[in-house]
Amino acid sequence: MRAVDLIVKKREGKALNPDELDFLIQGFVRGEIPDYQMSAFCMAVYFKNMIEDEIIKCTELMAKSGDMLDLSSIDGIKADKHSTGGIGDTTTLILAPLLASSGIKVAKMSGRALGYTGGTIDKLESIPGMQTNIGKDSFLRQVREIGIAVAAQSENMVPADKKLYTLRDVTGTIESIPLIASSIMSKKIACGSEIIALDVKVGSGAFMKTIETAKELSQIMVQIGNKMHRKIIAVVSDMNQPLGMSIGNSLEVSEAIQVLRGEKKGRLLELVNILGTQILLAADKAKTIEEASQILRDNLEKKQALRKMAEMIKAQNGDERVLEDLSLLPQAKYKMSIRAEKDGHFIISDTELLGKIAMLLGAGREHKNSQIDLSVGIKIMTENISWVKEGEIIIEIHYNDEKKLKNVLPEIKKAYYISENKISQNPLIYGIYS
Repeated sequence: MRAVDLIVKKREGKALNPDELDFLIQGFVRGEIPDYQMSAFCMAVYFKNMIEDEIIKCTELMAKSGDMLDLSSIDGIKADKHSTGGIGDTTTLILAPLLASSGIKVAKMSGRALGYTGGTIDKLESIPGMQTNIGKDSFLRQVREIGIAVAAQSENMVPADKKLYTLRDVTGTIESIPLIASSIMSKKIACGSEIIALDVKVGSGAFMKTIETAKELSQIMVQIGNKMHRKIIAVVSDMNQPLGMSIGNSLEVSEAIQVLRGEKKGRLLELVNILGTQILLAADKAKTIEEASQILRDNLEKKQALRKMAEMIKAQNGDERVLEDLSLLPQAKYKMSIRAEKDGHFIISDTELLGKIAMLLGAGREHKNSQIDLSVGIKIMTENISWVKEGEIIIEIHYNDEKKLKNVLPEIKKAYYISENKISQNPLIYGIYS
C-alpha cells in the first residue's frame, strides 16, 4: 500500500476502506507519511468529501492514536461539552458546576486557544493558584469525589488530531466538514463521557459562517457519536454578537461568577440552560424540558452550582475566595471608555472584529507561543440593540499597553454603529439535533 495511491483514489472521489485509512492515519502519526502527502490527502478530502463510514473510521483512528480516558470506575452518568469557538463564550464555567450540582459527573478536558481570546484552560488560570495540569489519577479521583473536574488535555491525547490540525491550518483545508467533524469528535470520544453536548456556533464571530454548514456539521457529528455509542446533542447557536458582555480571560471569568451568583442573566445564561436541559434529558434526570429547566433554576438560585464551583477551584488548588471577591482576579492597569456619539440603538455589527481587538490587546494568541495577558479585554456596557444616549458609555477597554491601545482604537468603531432604527435580534438557537 502506498500513500500516493490513496491520495489519487480520494482525488477521484472514491471512498477509502478502513485498512487504507488506518495506513494513512497511523503512518502519519508515526512520521512514515510526510506532511506534503497528508496535505495532498486533506486537499482531496476538501474537494471530494468523505462518506459517513469514512468519517466514522477516521474519527475512531484519531481517537485511538494516543491516550484514551477510561471513566468506567466513576459511578453515575458522565457528560462533556464542546464549543466550536466564539466570542465572550464562558458557557463551560457556568454549565459544568450547574450540571455537577444536578447529579451529572462532569469530566472535561479542555484546551488552550490559538485565537481571539484564551480557551477554557487559559480562563481558569485567571483564578489565583488554579492548577489545570493535573494527572489522570487525580483527575479521575476528583470527578469521583466531587463530581467535577475541568483540566488541560494530556499532551498524548489524540496526537493524530494535533498533527492534522496544524497541517490543515497552513494548507487551506480547515473548512472541510469531514475533517472538522472527525477532529472534534475524536477528542470528545477520547475523553470518555457517554453524553456529549456540542455547541456549534454560527455567524460573524464563529468559524462556521452560514446556518446551512453549521447544521450539516451538527448532523454529521451526531451520526458519528451515535455510531460510536455516545449520546450526542448538537445545538446550533448564534454568534453574530458576543455571547456574554465580556471578552478577555479574567473579565469572562468574572462574568461567569456573576451568573453563578445570580447577578446576571441574558443570552449567556439562556444558552447554558438550553445545553443543560438537553443533557439532563439525555441522562434521564428529567422527563420534560420544563422539569429539567426547573432543576437548573433551583440549583442556580439556591447557590448549589456556585458551591460546586468552589469545590472544584479548591480541589485544583485555586483560591475560591474569587467567588466572593472578584478583585482577586487579574486586573488591567488602565481602562478607557468609549461613549455613544449620538442617541440611538447600539448595534454590534462585527463580532469577529471585537474578538480580534481583544486579541491585539493581549487577551489571545496571535501565534502558538504568544503569552496571554489574562487581565486585558473588552467589556460591553449595554445590551445589543438597546437605546443609548449621547455620551453614554457603551464599551470599556481594559489594557496594560498604551501602544496596543493606540493600535486598536481606530478599529473599535468599525465593530458597532448607532442607529435611529431598531433592527431585529437574531435568534439564539437555530436548531437542536440528537
